[in-house]
Amino acid sequence: MILGIDVGNTNTELAVLIGDEIPYSWRFVTKTPRTSDEYGVLIKSFFRNSEISVEEVSSVIIASVVPNIMYSLTNGIKKYIGVEPMVVGPGIKTGMPINTSDPSEVGADRIVDAVAAYSIYGGPVIVTDFGTATTFDYVTKDGAFAAAVTTPGIQISIDALWKNAAKLPNIEIKKPASILARDTVTSMQAGLVYGYIGQVEYIIEQIKKETGVKDMKVVATGGYGRLFYQETKSINVYDPQLSLKGLKIIHDKNFR
Repeated sequence: MILGIDVGNTNTELAVLIGDEIPYSWRFVTKTPRTSDEYGVLIKSFFRNSEISVEEVSSVIIASVVPNIMYSLTNGIKKYIGVEPMVVGPGIKTGMPINTSDPSEVGADRIVDAVAAYSIYGGPVIVTDFGTATTFDYVTKDGAFAAAVTTPGIQISIDALWKNAAKLPNIEIKKPASILARDTVTSMQAGLVYGYIGQVEYIIEQIKKETGVKDMKVVATGGYGRLFYQETKSINVYDPQLSLKGLKIIHDKNFR
């Protein structure tokens, strides 16, 4: 049985990966400082609330964009699960060429998403991940990671607005019924959400224009992916488990 771990800037997701199924998944906050013992005990505690024993884990694969927790996390896994984790990075087979000017700069999270989107939905494809940052990655028809766009996530935009404007409140991310707002909160929501929809649509349109591929599929994932998938026709598929599926695909490529 495989344990997949996706370490993001805000949250870390763990999941049991069995064939094409993901029967259990859990989340914890990434930025909380933890020792290797705390990571090990935390992971084991998740399994105690499931019908699967942690002793059944035979392999662990991690994709991380937070280097400073990796020493404690990997050592906690080795100590408490007894498995040497595979970490997505240089030397790991992904089956996807990275055709950028510096492939080492491409984050593991983006590679995992791209591998999953291409394997499941085909190419060419645009993969957009609505997380702490919002990313747009272009994968060619032949399955090469060819280009990337990175923007601040919508939560970062909201935080910047209320922290730097003394009279503006912190608000819920919600699309108001109309862009013609009549109060401060809905005016902020209108500007952020309608503005973000416009940004998403324009970036996707521009990628299609510059690649000359007008009919490529767009696959979204990430915490806010569902919101924008529901609000624009520019996104074809919303797959909240894309990263976990990518971890399973990459794992299998390395253990054939």
